[in-house]
Amino acid sequence: MVADLDWWLFPLHRWIWSDAHRRARKLLRFGETEADGGRDLARASELTNDSRLRCLYLRHAQDEQRHANMFRQRGAAVLVALPTRASSTFEANWLAPGERGLDDLRVDQQGDDTLLAFLHLSERAAAGRFKVYEKALSFDPSTQKLFADILRDEEFHMDYTRRELVRVSPKKHGWRLFSARAHRLWKGYLRVATALASVMGGLVLLVQYFVVLPLFALLAKRAARGEPDGWVVRPAKRSSFISQYE
Repeated sequence: MVADLDWWLFPLHRWIWSDAHRRARKLLRFGETEADGGRDLARASELTNDSRLRCLYLRHAQDEQRHANMFRQRGAAVLVALPTRASSTFEANWLAPGERGLDDLRVDQQGDDTLLAFLHLSERAAAGRFKVYEKALSFDPSTQKLFADILRDEEFHMDYTRRELVRVSPKKHGWRLFSARAHRLWKGYLRVATALASVMGGLVLLVQYFVVLPLFALLAKRAARGEPDGWVVRPAKRSSFISQYE
């Protein structure tokens, strides 16, 4: 479903990647995500008791680290070739994300079946998005080739995680995928809600600055017209009290 939506939004993705400064920043951010995922997978290989999964997790971690280096190198190359001043700071990360990784999943608190379910969905979503990005980057052959090369690894990761999930949890793999999908949907909702809250907060501040503050300034000017100029000494009012008891 995510991949279908990304294809529907293909013109938007092409626009997002068309800005070279934004493209460089997104590539560098993708590198950070891949490196973080590699560290999580290396930790998972230490925790699992399954020798087969240990080897697969280590290979996956090495792939992620290699992808991180590829993204960083290409992002730096794009950045170096550009003017120093960025044309825009808008990255649209929630519209054109990279691989979500484990979405801050605590690797040391999950079993192999839960971890494999999350990995499978993450790799499948990443593979779908990278196909869209590859097509959208026809104006940048070097970056397009980068996504094509990484896409082959993502497809392998997607296949092995599904296969191993069925092996590790033959009876409950469907439920594990359902639970992982619900978790990803909740994370996606939080990302969209956060982005929407940021936009709404900006609009509220604009209204306060251009509508509310000028109104208060106008009322203050009107109130100041009835006041005399300069210092004014007002006579003290006599108290009607003779003492504190009367």
